[in-house]
Amino acid sequence: MARNVEIKARVGDPAGLRARVASRATAPPALLRQTDTFFRVPSGRLKLRDFGDGAGELIFYERPDRPGPKESSYARAACVEPAAVSAVLGEALGVRGVVEKRREVFLLDRTRIHLDEVRGLGWFMEIEVVLEDGEAAADGERVARALLAELEIPAAMLLAPAYIDLLESTGR
Repeated sequence: MARNVEIKARVGDPAGLRARVASRATAPPALLRQTDTFFRVPSGRLKLRDFGDGAGELIFYERPDRPGPKESSYARAACVEPAAVSAVLGEALGVRGVVEKRREVFLLDRTRIHLDEVRGLGWFMEIEVVLEDGEAAADGERVARALLAELEIPAAMLLAPAYIDLLESTGR
């Protein structure tokens, strides 16, 4: 499975953060609308991402639920007809919930920075430092921590749970 180091944080000033991230990015951001349907699985998280244009992606991932940088292992597979795939998986596994978001993706070398507006939750930022095969997670953690400092993200804003967990905790 592929690996990265991830951080998630709440964002109080999306425009300010967008400006700080854009000044470091190597290209203009990609704007995406994503609907992630999460399925019930015994471990990790399984979601089907629908891009709204007929394309989708099935993603399984495992990571600890703790604030700050954490290693995530994931596997992805592109799919067509995501609505049909979602219906089949929903019947087989059960649907845990749906996360809808507007995402801006900025690239900084091997790092993806997401500025997400999540329906029902508000604004968030995710940092994903892609790890090479055999690379220690500590290397990615150093990159992620340096970016947190550069982007002026205070430790108090860091989050442990996934968006689906946050939605479940609010009863949505």
